[in-house]
Amino acid sequence: MSAVGKLVVIEGLDGAGKRTLTKALTDALAARGARVTTGAFPRYGEDVHADLVDDALHGRLGDLTDSVHGMSVLYALDRRGAADRIRADLDSYDVVLLDRYIASNAAYGAARLRQRADGGFVEWVRALEVDRFRLPLPDLQLLLRVPVEVAADRAAHREATEDRDRDVYESDGGLQQRCGAVYDELAAAGWLSPWEVVDGTADLRVEPLLERLLTR
Repeated sequence: MSAVGKLVVIEGLDGAGKRTLTKALTDALAARGARVTTGAFPRYGEDVHADLVDDALHGRLGDLTDSVHGMSVLYALDRRGAADRIRADLDSYDVVLLDRYIASNAAYGAARLRQRADGGFVEWVRALEVDRFRLPLPDLQLLLRVPVEVAADRAAHREATEDRDRDVYESDGGLQQRCGAVYDELAAAGWLSPWEVVDGTADLRVEPLLERLLTR
């Protein structure tokens, strides 16, 4: 194993099962003897920008959510605040596994603006987070693909068990549909790094992914 770890990102709709896949991969990697650490964005309760996102998504910051670019800057600043820790983790672990990263900003923002992956907003996100903030690039991005209806049912069940309200993005089925289409386009284009599409409706088998995660 190289001394420099691999940055692996799990992307997908709200309710796609990203946390389930994160745990399954973490357990499987640990069983292989790999050193693995995990993280998730937004970092609610840890970063002020993430907490502002949460306030905005639940209607506590007036019309802030109306600004696609304003919300995207908050998401990006949350990641910028975590960049040094990600770099340190890449020096200490074989795999750094993140639940959401730069592509989530690109997919959701483009979907809100009704743009495709080759539109101006996706390029704007890349210029902000990669060129300006110099966030570490992922080595591999996993798109956990599920139908919008399945993701919505899972999200509703999660919210009921966790006793939390759905935010304005999660409750917008049209947005989720458009976001899924943009994610598919980002994956097909290999945006920022190679992508692997994972069927989130099938029995979860992580073994085929392990070799990609454990080799440069």
